[in-house]
This record gives sequence, structure tokens and C-alpha cells, in this order.
Amino acid sequence: MSWTRALLAALAVCVLLLTGTVSCDSGDPGKPEQMASPSPVGKVLDDTDEEGRHYREVDGKDAPEVDIEVQPDADDSWDVRLTVHNFRFSPTGVKPKAVEGRGLVYLFVDGRLVSRLRNPDCRIPGELVPRGTHTVTARLYADDGTVWAVDGDPVESAADITASGAETSVTPSALSAPGNDLRTGGRGSPDPGGKAS
Repeated sequence: MSWTRALLAALAVCVLLLTGTVSCDSGDPGKPEQMASPSPVGKVLDDTDEEGRHYREVDGKDAPEVDIEVQPDADDSWDVRLTVHNFRFSPTGVKPKAVEGRGLVYLFVDGRLVSRLRNPDCRIPGELVPRGTHTVTARLYADDGTVWAVDGDPVESAADITASGAETSVTPSALSAPGNDLRTGGRGSPDPGGKAS
């Protein structure tokens, strides 16, 4: 008879464990759409970037930010330095899912992707920047490939540079000094008239 009591006691514990687990959910366990689930980071919008990657809208209060500074180098290349806030670069090998304030920076020259960055420093070879004026843009992406966005705009920063053969220059607006950045999608974003707020 003692084995019967032990079996009944084990069954009672199992029932209590299952009942306790179910009672943690606020919805009916028979209806999965009402069960509690972890909320995703931000809200994925219908808007996309040039490559069709969706924007991931986050609250502007603690949104990630990026500033870019581009300087010419002696060998016709360009040194890029990024400053990020509320953002950390993902190491290689992370799972492709959105984690708040983490991801990669995609670097574009005139809208053409030239690099995916996992750190704040980069060099753009001179052959990628032919003679003329160009825009270098740093845009923040989550690990799942979505674009971090605030108020429907991607979180990015841009700098205009001019390459003229042996002589290169950076326009004054290219430097991301405090109060003079060209970031869009975060605090300090330019208004439609082009003035920094």
C-alpha cells in the first residue's frame, strides 16, 4: 500500500506544479492568443530602407544615437569615427534577434552600402570615394536586420565630404561636433528645414 500512497503524492505534486504554472498567465490557457508573452523590442513598421529592411520604432527617450566624423587621410582614404549613445556594438556570432540598444552600424557612401561595422572606427578606401562631393551615412541596425527608428525616421548620422584628386576636404557640416551633427531619427534631429533642433 505504501507505493500507492507515494504514487498519489507524486501525482498531487505534479497537479500543483501544473496548476501553479497556468495560474501565472492572465489569459485562458486554452486560448494561446491571450497568453502572456515577452514583448518585442520596439514596433516593426511598414516603412523600409533602400534594401527593404523594415524600421523598428523605439521611444525617443532612451533611443540609440549615432554621430559620425569623417577626416581625409594622407593616402586618399577617409577615416571614419563614430560616437554612439544608448547603443552597443554586437560581437560576431550573436543570434539574429533584436535586443534593445544593440546591433551594427551600416556605413553608406551616397546610399551605397560599403561596410557593416562592429566597432566605432573604420577607414574608407579612396577608390570608393571618386572625385566630387559625397555623403557618408552611418545608420543603426538591430541584429535581426531591422533599422532602429524614432518617429518614423532611421537613426543615422551623415557627413558630406569632397574628394578632388590629390586634394580632399571635409565640409564644415561634415564634422559631428556637439550641436553640429546631422543625425536623423533621434534627439537633435534636423527639422525639415535642415536646422538642427
